[in-house]
Amino acid sequence: MNIENHYRKLESMYAAAPINEFFLPQLKVSEGESVIEIELAEKFHHAAGGVHGSVYFKMLDDAAFFAANSLETEVFVLTTSFTTYITRPVSEGRMRSVGKVVNKNSTQFIAESIVYDSNNKEVGRGNGVFVRSKLLLSEARGYGA
Repeated sequence: MNIENHYRKLESMYAAAPINEFFLPQLKVSEGESVIEIELAEKFHHAAGGVHGSVYFKMLDDAAFFAANSLETEVFVLTTSFTTYITRPVSEGRMRSVGKVVNKNSTQFIAESIVYDSNNKEVGRGNGVFVRSKLLLSEARGYGA
């Protein structure tokens, strides 16, 4: 398989995930890395007017996940653990997360991610462990499209 084709198929798979109908993110995948952007909206806010922590987690986990899956061309990877640090509040503009694989071995991938606000200031970071599942990518929604 052409590796660039794999990256585009991962992007298509992400766009096809039902959860993303709510967030409308944009994903770009490359070797061992991914970048995700979303436009912030009030629907992402908690009662005090800032972006809810779940949005930080989603941005960070998704970026790390797709960085890991960029290096796995046969099966869907799974998040087995993920640690999230919210370092600065944000309420408007865009969020951009960048995920990178920092270690890969025969059983797992370790990836880190950082999320930035519209001014390119870090607002959160995270790291996770990802393992290969038994689900073939070809069977995942949107991957074969």
